[in-house]
Amino acid sequence: MSLTEVAKRAGVSTATVSRVLNQASVVRNSTRQRVMRAVSELNYHPNLHARSLAKGASRTIGMIASNLQNPFFFDIFRTLEADAHAHGYEVVAANTDYDAAHLVRSVRLMIGRRVAGLAVIVSEMNKDLISELAASKLRVVFYDVGTPCRTISNIRVNYRRGIERVVEYLHSLNHRRLAFVGHHAALGPLSEREKAFIETVSRYAPDTEWRTLATHDALEGGQQAAHEILSSGFNPTAIICVNDIMAVGVLREVRERGFRVPQDISVTGFDNIKLSEFAYPSLTTLHIPRDRIGHLAFSMLVPESARGKAPGREIVIEPELVLRDSTGPAARATA
Repeated sequence: MSLTEVAKRAGVSTATVSRVLNQASVVRNSTRQRVMRAVSELNYHPNLHARSLAKGASRTIGMIASNLQNPFFFDIFRTLEADAHAHGYEVVAANTDYDAAHLVRSVRLMIGRRVAGLAVIVSEMNKDLISELAASKLRVVFYDVGTPCRTISNIRVNYRRGIERVVEYLHSLNHRRLAFVGHHAALGPLSEREKAFIETVSRYAPDTEWRTLATHDALEGGQQAAHEILSSGFNPTAIICVNDIMAVGVLREVRERGFRVPQDISVTGFDNIKLSEFAYPSLTTLHIPRDRIGHLAFSMLVPESARGKAPGREIVIEPELVLRDSTGPAARATA
């Protein structure tokens, strides 16, 4: 099926069909409807890649995420994609599974595809790759890694303050034996949360006993972490998790061992994904606005969007503590 056949069916020129498909505003509404009806009847699919090459500009945005199995990343992708579609863009996604080498390959493939912009929602970043992206002159939005420059923006979450709020809240409930469950602890944004936990406990609650453990970013990772902690002889009154997915895994292991939540052990998460509200018991967590992150990423990558923002900025998001049923007063608190 060709552009010429669509034009013949609609009774217009090929130039008019092209203007309609490129969303040009100079076409009358009645003509636009006639063209789109012909497109539908003929099941015509324009060659978007060829169109981008002809115009010298891409209508594709890239997104690279560390773990698309975690709803946190997928929620950001879904919002970014919705904004992109509303403005005539497509989104191509890549998943790295926290593999730095895979990230490098994905970034280079995105550059090779001539994407209009790239959202990099990962933890496994290195300075050389940041320099490579800066040299490419591609519009880039980082999440929690890198620093802003001429073409690179950064969206950062104040994880330290979020962890401080959780520790302070649990301390107010007389919890004096705490465990922290994380994953990929050597990666910057993730190690930041563990460091914040250790420093907050040491400063704010020096009488508290604590342990940390890192496994992998999955429901099974949380379950494994809880198994190892509870098998070690350390009996926490509360377990703080680096994200909600791992917290749900912790909840399962805690219950399977016969402990009650929160009467015996309180559990907290981080991110406030939808699953945290429907877990049993519902999960106390820290809210990170994934929809806002997706909107911000699009606006920084596509300057012509209604809320387009200049690159080279950093926006800091403050997490909000959401109290639910998985936390309560410590049953075995020490004085």
